[in-house]
Amino acid sequence: LYWENNNNNFNAAEQKTAQISIPVAVTVFPGEIYQAPKTWAERSYRNLIYFNEVNKGGHFAQWEQPQLFAEEMRAAFKKVR
Repeated sequence: LYWENNNNNFNAAEQKTAQISIPVAVTVFPGEIYQAPKTWAERSYRNLIYFNEVNKGGHFAQWEQPQLFAEEMRAAFKKVR
């Protein structure tokens, strides 16, 4: 389904300037469909406040690894409390 409906979902870095300015946090899960490299995230989000790669979890990380997902959410948005 994702392959058939791919509408360039992962091309935000190709824009000349990042248009997304809200605080953004990225956690890369190894089982995810696309594992964004940090360089892509930095080019895509001008207000990247958090980036981390973890060693377990996938596309449904919140169900697969709920504790890890919650820890990542807390760490990511601790700065904006």
